[in-house]
Amino acid sequence: MREAVQIGRNPSSEPDLQELVGRVALGDEGAFAAVYDAVAGPVLGVARAVLRDQAHSEEVAQEVLVEVWRTAPRYRPDFGTAINWILTLAHRRAVDRVRSVEAAAARDHKAALLDRTPEFDEVTEQVEARLEREQVRRCLRTLTEIQRQAVALAYYRGLTYRQVAEALALPLGTVKTRLRDGLIRLRDCLGVTA
Repeated sequence: MREAVQIGRNPSSEPDLQELVGRVALGDEGAFAAVYDAVAGPVLGVARAVLRDQAHSEEVAQEVLVEVWRTAPRYRPDFGTAINWILTLAHRRAVDRVRSVEAAAARDHKAALLDRTPEFDEVTEQVEARLEREQVRRCLRTLTEIQRQAVALAYYRGLTYRQVAEALALPLGTVKTRLRDGLIRLRDCLGVTA
């Protein structure tokens, strides 16, 4: 029969990983340093294979090693080897990170779409504005010619009372009266409450 050949470290010179994890479970910092040295590379490799991003992979590897320190008492040798347990933790944590990054990207995309969405319904606003313009035009047709001209010059062209009086060749008092009367009729026609 042939003996199994061990590649790498001499198994007799160092305790095995399973024994080290057992000592880590008891709070042995030296054992944790040995576990760290033994598994940091493979943990980073698993994280990098899943994440494909160096920075995220390094963060996940660190999180996994901290988790090994905190949860070593939960390790059960009858469920598998210590390295498989640790690499399973690494794989799960890396997959969680992928999901987290994807969810954050989806949230950002959704927020960006909401930022581009108008705060109001443009079509409704346009229809309402058109209807209001039509109603104002209809109400303007109910005014006398002088009232309509005075209102148009004052409110659509922005002329002062004096400028309106000069444009219509009417006394200032007459223009003020025609404007007041015209605005009252418009208010009543449009159904505006004062």
